[in-house]
Amino acid sequence: MELGIGMFGDLSFDPKTGKPREAGVKLREILEQIKLADEVGLDVFGLGEHHRPDYAVSAPEIVLAAAATITKKIKLMSTVTVLSSAEPVKVYQDFSTIDLISNGRAEIGVGRGSFIESFPLFGYNLSDYDRLFEEKLDLLLNINNNEVVNWEGKLRAPLRDQVVLPRATNNGKLPIWIAVGGTPQSVLRAAVLGLPLVVAIIGGMPKQFQPLIDFYKQEYIKNGHDVSKMQIGIHSHSFVSDNEANIDQYYHNYAAQMDRVGASRGWAPYGKEQYDGGRSKEGALFMGEAEQVTDKILYMHELFGITRFIGHMDVGDPSHKEMMKAIELFGTKVAPEVRRAL
Repeated sequence: MELGIGMFGDLSFDPKTGKPREAGVKLREILEQIKLADEVGLDVFGLGEHHRPDYAVSAPEIVLAAAATITKKIKLMSTVTVLSSAEPVKVYQDFSTIDLISNGRAEIGVGRGSFIESFPLFGYNLSDYDRLFEEKLDLLLNINNNEVVNWEGKLRAPLRDQVVLPRATNNGKLPIWIAVGGTPQSVLRAAVLGLPLVVAIIGGMPKQFQPLIDFYKQEYIKNGHDVSKMQIGIHSHSFVSDNEANIDQYYHNYAAQMDRVGASRGWAPYGKEQYDGGRSKEGALFMGEAEQVTDKILYMHELFGITRFIGHMDVGDPSHKEMMKAIELFGTKVAPEVRRAL
């Protein structure tokens, strides 16, 4: 199983001014954190795309390109690229460029987007939410498989004998993961196409996702894909410390960000009982000391047979020092124990 770190570039807010902290500082911290993740031997780093004041990263491909120049082995992927409001030609070109800079370490995670800000920002109609993703995924896969592209859809101008360059290192092909939040139709799409699946499990109990992941496995096999190439990952909120008091204190960062997101979605205020429940064995939060997080990741492997776990570690913008420590512990304590157990 591959183990990695994911981030969105969360920005904390000054309680006096109500303003987020400087995005440039956060971005430079993220690059230091990716470099450390590589140095401690983690397999993958994922970075998400958002267009909101509480996130510093709107262009993950730019940050990942910078990270490609200061890392040696770690895979660099988007978690996720909001493909519905992106241009597939440019998505491929951006990530094939990262792939060339990094000598074959780029991957794309694509999703429909859990926020809607990118749709009006880039001039797309939300009523086309599903059709946009389906059509643009079809085009991206065509580009990934063919240097010379001939393609026609309904929501974008057709391509006739268009050459898409540069080409990625593996005969032009990049790994493309489908990221889902729990929608059966999205899971079915990934299975039919034989694409790797990554499931965001950030609330409730992971066991509730078992029927969904079983459904993916069944449909993947049913559609004639090689079971030995099946890849399933989960992406969950995580934090590692060597001090239980630090984990308790982290609740305040975490709750503040959950409440910012929840304010636009009608969620009730996030409470300490939710946090503690999420940290239990059956909960969806991978937060605790190294042994606790190790045990929980192994439990996910037992439940789902996952091939990749990405711990989303910057929710609520913990300090750079805390993030560096959490990444160090994940790479030097959690990852070796998980690998040993498997």
